[in-house]
Parts: sequence; C-alpha cells; structure tokens
Amino acid sequence: MEAEGISAPLSLSAEFEGSFAYLTVRDRLPTILTKVIDTLHRNKDNFFKEYGKEGVQAEKTAISFLSRLRNELQTDKPVLSLTDNAEDSEAWNEYMRRQQDLMEDGRPVSWFKSPWLYMECYMYRRIQEALYMNPPMDKFDVFKEGKTQSYFESQQAIKTLCTYLQELITNMENMTEIQLRDSFLKLLQISLWGNKCDLSISAGQDNSQKSSPIDSLPDLQRFILVDDSSMVWSTLVAAQGAGSSGKKHARVDIILDNAGFELITDLVLADFLVSAGLAKQIRFHGKSIPWFVSDVTKQDFEWTIMQTMAANHKWMSASGVQWKHFMKEGTWSYHDHIFWTLPHEFCDMAVDAADLYSTLQGSDLILFKGDLNYRKLTGDRKWEHTVPFDQALRGFQPAPLCSLRTLKADVQGSAEDCVHAVFPENQGHGFGL
Repeated sequence: MEAEGISAPLSLSAEFEGSFAYLTVRDRLPTILTKVIDTLHRNKDNFFKEYGKEGVQAEKTAISFLSRLRNELQTDKPVLSLTDNAEDSEAWNEYMRRQQDLMEDGRPVSWFKSPWLYMECYMYRRIQEALYMNPPMDKFDVFKEGKTQSYFESQQAIKTLCTYLQELITNMENMTEIQLRDSFLKLLQISLWGNKCDLSISAGQDNSQKSSPIDSLPDLQRFILVDDSSMVWSTLVAAQGAGSSGKKHARVDIILDNAGFELITDLVLADFLVSAGLAKQIRFHGKSIPWFVSDVTKQDFEWTIMQTMAANHKWMSASGVQWKHFMKEGTWSYHDHIFWTLPHEFCDMAVDAADLYSTLQGSDLILFKGDLNYRKLTGDRKWEHTVPFDQALRGFQPAPLCSLRTLKADVQGSAEDCVHAVFPENQGHGFGL
C-alpha cells in the first residue's frame, strides 16, 4: 500500500558497493551464520542428552543446511522458496514472487541484487527453517546464549536503573507536573539509548551496558539529532482528557526491539507510565521466533521478568515483582504476530495484516523501538535527508506514533536517530540520535 501522490525512492541494497547494506551482506551476515553454526555444534552433547541419536542427527542436518545457506549468500545465489510449511511460509513465498516481478530484465531475486531489508529478514527466516525442518530442534533458540549473557553483563546498569525507578515511584505523590514531565523525558531518553545494545549490529559480540544509564545522559544529549519528546509528553497528557464517557485512560503500545538491557529500559519506562497514571494499559509487541540475534521473544520477555524478580538486589527484585503483578492483572500484556517477522514495509500492514493494523488503531501512542522497526517504518529506502518522517511512512499511521532509534543503518530522513513522532495533525517529528 502506498499513500496517494507519494513516490518512493529505491530500496537500499547490497548492489550499491561500499554501502552499509553491502558490508552487511558481505561481512556481517556470514559472520552471524557462522556463529549460529558454532552454537549448534557446541550444543551437540546437550542435544544427545535430551534427544539421543535423533538430536545429534538433527544437529548435523541443520548445520549442513546452514552451511549451504552461507554459501548461497556469499556467492549471490537466487533466493529459494521456503519449504517448511510453517504458518508464515506462503506469505514469504508470495513476497518473493512480488519481489521477482520488480526485478529488472527478469534477473532472479538474489542476495546482493535485491532489497537489503528483504534479504536480511530472509536470512533469519531461513535460519528458522533449518530448525523447523529438523525436529526435535524446532524450538531451540540459537541466539539465547548471547541474549542471556548480555542481560547478566548489564547487571550494574540494571540495578542503577531499577533503584532510580523505585525512588521515583516512592516520591511520585509529591511530584509537580513539571517534575513528572522531566522524569518521563529522562526515562524516554534512557529507553532510546538502550537501543545501542544490539547484538545483530555487533554480529553477536558483547554489546552490553556497562556505565550508569542515568549519569551518561548529559554527555549523550549532544548526539540527539531530532528530539520531539515534548510532543510525546503532550500526547500522553491529552489522552488523559475526559471523553464523552468520562475519564479516558491511555493505552500505550511498545513495539519491542532488543532483549537484555534495552528491554529493561522499556519495562522501566512502562512501569513509570502506569505508576504515574499516564497509561492505564501497556501492550508489548515482540517476535514470534528468534530474530535479528537479540530481538525479544515471549520466552525472553517472561525470562527477563523472572530473572529480575529473583535478583539479589532489593530494588531489582521489587521492580520484577511489580512487573509480574502488572502482567497477572492484565495492566501489561505481551503479544506477537507473524507480521513482525515478515519482510514487509509497515505501509503494507493495513492490507497484509489488517488485524494487526486494526489492533494498533486502538492505541493512544505507539512507541517503535530500534533500527529494524525504523527501517520498516520508512521502507529502508534512499530517502533524501530533508524528507519529513510522515512522508516516508507512506500512509502508515494507525495512531500517534514515535520511533526511538539510535542510528545504525543508512536510512535517515529529517528526523534521525531516535525518536521520530507522528501525531494526528500529520506533522512529521523526530527524537533522534
């Protein structure tokens, strides 16, 4: 779907030598595949203990599949259809046919000649195919080790942040509206900078949060390229206004990105929104399969809350207990949808995932976290830097929305790196780093 009168520029692609897309497909993606193969090999004994010879054979077959995939990538072979008959397989294969129709001179869809967004998503889906095709390994998360390590290596920063949150909650009754606003803006920035902890960008290398997330904010302030956070605050406050049926309680949807420290920053922000009365309901949206190395799945989400509850630290544990309570009473809820792990630009959502688009229309504010969500919001295309954010959305506007993104990939418009916000008056805004 494309907004009337808006023509889109070319997709970013590895075809453009020297671009970040080219370096990703040439270097980063093969490195990630190699790490996945190594992870499966290192877990060989565990597969044997749990599943016997069947587990060992599944490991061997999956490694062989992934080794062929790596060769296909590095030699720019044509893209293959999925054969695992999963829920989303036909949607993927239909998208490939759609891409083939767009190729010039009948060239096949291939790793270096097709849109980077599509090919990068495709690699992660093929990793999942290797597991789907080799039960009993089909539920194994090849990225779990890295996500777990990232969480534990960020412990000091998590303790600091949870302590700060509990102090805010303790003093909340005595806060003026200005103090409440300042606290919100600070937590929004912390959530933004949490997006630096991205294992897909570091190709799985340690990228945890070592320094205090609060103390570092003043030094990071100068790196924010576009900051529309005050408009986000105004939107939340406006959502509290009385409607025809009386008091309206805001619903905030958070489209998650990375597990580990970034997820903690998102949970802390969500806790503050509820505790301060700025939101009545928080809906978290994550991935239904392991994705882009460190993206949040339901298992990651639940594991993080349980680990925080079990921490040997008063305020970490208190935060985890509160988050568990929010989930139990329905104030918080976790949702996934196959659309989040399809290669589509978000302007396709109203047609290709009408149920999800309709759900998002019920939100008072949608926060999109991270680089991949930003790429999908803007179509991962070669936009001029002066193009307004709302124009790059090409009609995607189910509700007031804001993108919190630390700049990694090439795509960038007038509102960069961090918070891009679009509100009902159709003005494009950003809070960018």
